[in-house]
Amino acid sequence: MDAAERALLEEALRKTLTTSAPGVEPDAGLAQLGWGEMLTQEPDTAIPLVFRLLGETGAQAPVLNDVVLLGAGRPLGGTPPLPYAGGAWVRWAREDGAPAGPLDPGLPLLRAEPGNLPPAAMAAGRRALGWWLLGTGRAMLTLAREHVLNREQFGRPLASFQTLRHRLAETYVALEAAEAVLAAAGASEAGSAAGASEADNAAGIPETGSAVATPETGSGAGVAALALDDDTDILDHTRALLAKAAAGRAALTAARHCQQALGGIGFTAEHALHRHVKRALVLDGLLGSTRELTREAGRLLLHETRAPRLVDL
Repeated sequence: MDAAERALLEEALRKTLTTSAPGVEPDAGLAQLGWGEMLTQEPDTAIPLVFRLLGETGAQAPVLNDVVLLGAGRPLGGTPPLPYAGGAWVRWAREDGAPAGPLDPGLPLLRAEPGNLPPAAMAAGRRALGWWLLGTGRAMLTLAREHVLNREQFGRPLASFQTLRHRLAETYVALEAAEAVLAAAGASEAGSAAGASEADNAAGIPETGSAVATPETGSGAGVAALALDDDTDILDHTRALLAKAAAGRAALTAARHCQQALGGIGFTAEHALHRHVKRALVLDGLLGSTRELTREAGRLLLHETRAPRLVDL
């Protein structure tokens, strides 16, 4: 897909996600655009684009189910159980009229029995959620930037106050860093395989057959270990968990700083910020929270004794 085709696709996706009625999933519109075919044939393009736009527009669709199912080698269209922070498991409902979540009414996450997801499915889901969190963070930064440019205090634009400028600059840097990690994590498998063996050996990744232990209360509660068959699996697992952790941290940083920039209006139901903040808080916990994934990365490094090379510079 060339740049022109990608731009046309992004325009069509954004229109689909923004013209749905409030509280109504744009799932049908995505299906009409060929979401299933895009996911199976062009996952490196479809996943970053769709999930980033879901974050930027504040829309929602149960497309995470499809990404996880594809990673698990199962047919699309189901609702697999998904691990949640604190050892819980949830199911992202597809049916109309499903109960809304307590924190974010727009996300129909229901409690579910514990399941078992293969490492490839977990990695794919984490990368997708990372792009969603990145889009949510950028939406919050856009709202805060518009506010500080348009509002005045003591006869000066809010954007002239150094404290607010530092907060928004820190948010921007966090989002840019998260996007760089996500781009590295989502590098095509073919491109990664070209130098995987040599790079991983140089980084000291051990022999195949490794397993990453997961505690009962962690992001993979109910799964004793993630069996990683070879060095490529270890690298993919590490990239994915660090990508989601970076995106989650960036989105939470955006929520904190943008709320401060907006002040009291950011808490009101009339302003859009609170919806993005709630969305970031809920999505951060899905497939492992930022805190849990950071700890999991530490356990992985201890287990492997050395850090794998994530990006070739």
